Amino acid sequence: MLPSSDQNEILKRRTFAIISHPDAGKTTLTEKLLLYGGAIHVAGAVKSNKIRKTATSDWMEIEKQRGISVATSVMGFDYAGHHINILDTPGHQDFAEDTFRTLTAVDSAIVVIDSAKGVEAQTRRLMEVCRMRKTPVMVFMNKMDREGKDPFDLIDEAEKELGIHCTPVTWANGQGLKFESVFALNNRPAELSEKLQEDLEMIDGVYPEFDKEAYLRGDLAPVFFGSAYKTIGVQELLDFLVANAPSPLPVTAEERVVEPMEDKFTAFCFKIHANMDPNHRSCIAFFKICSGKFLRNTYYYHVRKDQQMRFAAPTCFMAQKKETVDEAFAGDVVGLPDTGNFKIGDTLTAGEKLHFKGLPSFSPEMFKYIDNADPMKQKQLEKGINQLMDEGVAQLFVSQLNGRKIIGTVGQLQFEVIQYRLEHEYQAKCRWQPLQMYKACWIESDDDAELDTFKKRKAQYMATDKEGRDVFMADSAYVLSMAQQDYKHIQFHFTSEF
Repeated sequence: MLPSSDQNEILKRRTFAIISHPDAGKTTLTEKLLLYGGAIHVAGAVKSNKIRKTATSDWMEIEKQRGISVATSVMGFDYAGHHINILDTPGHQDFAEDTFRTLTAVDSAIVVIDSAKGVEAQTRRLMEVCRMRKTPVMVFMNKMDREGKDPFDLIDEAEKELGIHCTPVTWANGQGLKFESVFALNNRPAELSEKLQEDLEMIDGVYPEFDKEAYLRGDLAPVFFGSAYKTIGVQELLDFLVANAPSPLPVTAEERVVEPMEDKFTAFCFKIHANMDPNHRSCIAFFKICSGKFLRNTYYYHVRKDQQMRFAAPTCFMAQKKETVDEAFAGDVVGLPDTGNFKIGDTLTAGEKLHFKGLPSFSPEMFKYIDNADPMKQKQLEKGINQLMDEGVAQLFVSQLNGRKIIGTVGQLQFEVIQYRLEHEYQAKCRWQPLQMYKACWIESDDDAELDTFKKRKAQYMATDKEGRDVFMADSAYVLSMAQQDYKHIQFHFTSEF
């Protein structure tokens, strides 16, 4: 076991994701939490004290232009004797895969709901991942300063749509133009309006008291009301999170369960980001530390590569501002400079062969050929495509039929982001050509002869992924269904993890 001083550091960690549908106010809430932590001093401000219109966590150029988060930002700060790690995820559905992977790296989550719109589609999808992983969840009903749904209706909707029991912890004093404040239900004001008196009687009769054990099991979600924009109800949420959210939890590897307090260091890569600093063309691999303590300039074992590596410049983040760290603990996220050594899902350990699973790539839903639009910049294009694909925002396939590169995504916006980043970060231009494709699925079989026959007969549909694995690219549901019927000994997988 670790020495008690290191164990205390781990117990101080609160690592959580903020998830929501686009425009629910997630990034505004993140900023206000950072303000309370003293990590920034003016909302939307950078260190030079110039105030800019874009949020601290939306630092990629395209995010600033579009006003949306398309990459997960990692931010750490100290508050009330604890170390808080916030992972602010992209709300846009085209980047859901990045969010799914981020949820494997956190111990709890805050779900932000727009009180005027209620529970929206993307929130439902992300909540399914939380339920599957039994991730403890808190709900923040945002934008109470606008006219919206009745608070009781919002809680009912959250229970029904998110499939989790809810109990309010704070309550709003008014709504819309009459919204003034929130108060904790265990510390009620002495004087109450008749409406609030009625509300509280109903709350006492309908909802259970907060049960910390039920919350930690993922069975009960505490609900908070407020306005991130007006900074109302945010501190109550943060104080409650510090007091009740879990410190780092055990992580299940293929070989065994890894406990955070173990003295041996283990970590897995859940995200890779190219061009954190466009001037240096640098990639950063984000590692979630699962156990023990990470030390700078110490050799660690890269399991997939079967080699020792050490890191002279590991970093922690406050959005784009990153600082070199000498040590980090279970629950923390460290950024390691990457020159092509890492892939999503890679494991670093003190020497043990461990494999952390649960970081799949999903079968894409949209496909396009990618062509070079500037013959003088072929090298830049190759490098850009390879680095951006390593990030996991899209997938690269090479057609066996014509050798052309195919990009697969889950939404149109990803194509725009790739094209923009190739041009602005790699000075390379690409052209897209449409490709009618229904599904890409990874195939494998114990029957080598049948697999060989399949690949020959379906040559026009065959491709390889970035790892060189066989991928069957069906251009219709019928073609896929017939292939599954005709070749009983071939398994067709719709995620890359099998």
